Amino acid sequence: MARFKVPHTLTLLFAMMLLAMVATWIVPQGFFATETLANGREVVVPGTFAVVAERQYLTPWQLLTAIPRAFASAQDVIFFVLILGGVLSVARATGTVDALIGRLLERFGEQPQKLIFMVVFCFALASSAIGTAGEYIPFVLILVALCKAMRLDAMTAVGMTIAGYGIGYGVSAVNPFTVIIAQNIAGLPVLSGWPLRIGIFLPFVLIGFHHVWRYSRQVLADPARSMMVGIPCPLGDRATASYPPLALNHKLILGSFLLTLALIAWGIRVHGWYLNELSACFIAWGLLTLVLGRLQADTAAGKFIDGAIELTPTAILIGVARGISLVMEDGQILHSLVHGLSLPLSWVGAELAVVGMLVIQTLLNFFVPSGSGQAYVTMPLMVPLADLLGIPRQVAVLAYQFGDGFSNMIIPTNAVLMGIIGIAGVPYGHWFRFCLPLLLKLMAAAALVLVLAVVLGYGAGAGPAV
Repeated sequence: MARFKVPHTLTLLFAMMLLAMVATWIVPQGFFATETLANGREVVVPGTFAVVAERQYLTPWQLLTAIPRAFASAQDVIFFVLILGGVLSVARATGTVDALIGRLLERFGEQPQKLIFMVVFCFALASSAIGTAGEYIPFVLILVALCKAMRLDAMTAVGMTIAGYGIGYGVSAVNPFTVIIAQNIAGLPVLSGWPLRIGIFLPFVLIGFHHVWRYSRQVLADPARSMMVGIPCPLGDRATASYPPLALNHKLILGSFLLTLALIAWGIRVHGWYLNELSACFIAWGLLTLVLGRLQADTAAGKFIDGAIELTPTAILIGVARGISLVMEDGQILHSLVHGLSLPLSWVGAELAVVGMLVIQTLLNFFVPSGSGQAYVTMPLMVPLADLLGIPRQVAVLAYQFGDGFSNMIIPTNAVLMGIIGIAGVPYGHWFRFCLPLLLKLMAAAALVLVLAVVLGYGAGAGPAV
């Protein structure tokens, strides 16, 4: 019998688009009424769901036209990835990346567990504090090269990156894109309930660290057990066995990189910057790198083009992944899915219902991969349902956080995830096999926290914000 071969990631994504189109033929089409908040965002109005009078069937032609529209919709992420690939290629041409890897190998070469914990913890902390996500993409190739030099693989590099990203979002205490928005919709004081979220931060980080570290030990003991066997490394022949010393110009380039990240963090926090501004910051850093690295302009231009070309497959995957949710929107079934999934919660007790909320938020993240977008769609429905079932609103917000953050690590409609695994050369099917056990562990821990939160009345004393 022939061994089953995992399809190419692009094949999987297009198959999901086809399934989404078929779903629009079967699932009832309908909408909730919406109202506009003071900030201009629309939220659904509970109890107003209505099925459309006449079903509109999505045709194969509309499926095909959804693909270029999806590329247009995801253009900010796509261009960010291409620009970043070009800029990092320029930085690598200066020898800075190889010199940095050499220095990190001196420090962590014999203790990879320290590197893995440091990356998971720091990325989780950044995501929890300021909602960083796409900002991790610049680190992926560096971590892949570092892991390869440490006799690990690209899966380890991606694992520590995405584990930190997803866990940080899931247990965030102050994330402005999820916690603050959800609490505003729920009528809770902003950032209320933070002691519990801070208290569970480290235990969840340790779950992520243990999962990645256990896999990395398996690879170190027997490279043949790597999930990346037979899959070419995206670095190709560029990975070196010896590394240059960290010279003054390398230190200046790395220092300017840290200053660029600090500028980005400030811009996100103070001015609401997103990918267009982030791209501009990295272009500026690339120009500065050209000067500090003493590269000729033509050499830097060629390296930039080479780097962008290498990430073209990743850009394509991001565009097609966006097409899945776009087909759902075109087929008018998004609100129907939210309505249908929320109905069973009214039939069970509070402890079981809160676990159901977690499952529903996890499933809905496939269709609404935006954290803030999911809050605007689901929280207006979950809050009155929580009141009806005796679930504190703070717990309903926590269920939303867990469902959104943890599932970010595995849903193919998440552009950041597809960008990270694409850059690292990890096929989605392989990543799914690696990440699913981690997701199940996190979900089990999250369910336990939610049930205990209901039993202990977490947030019950926090009334609506005045």
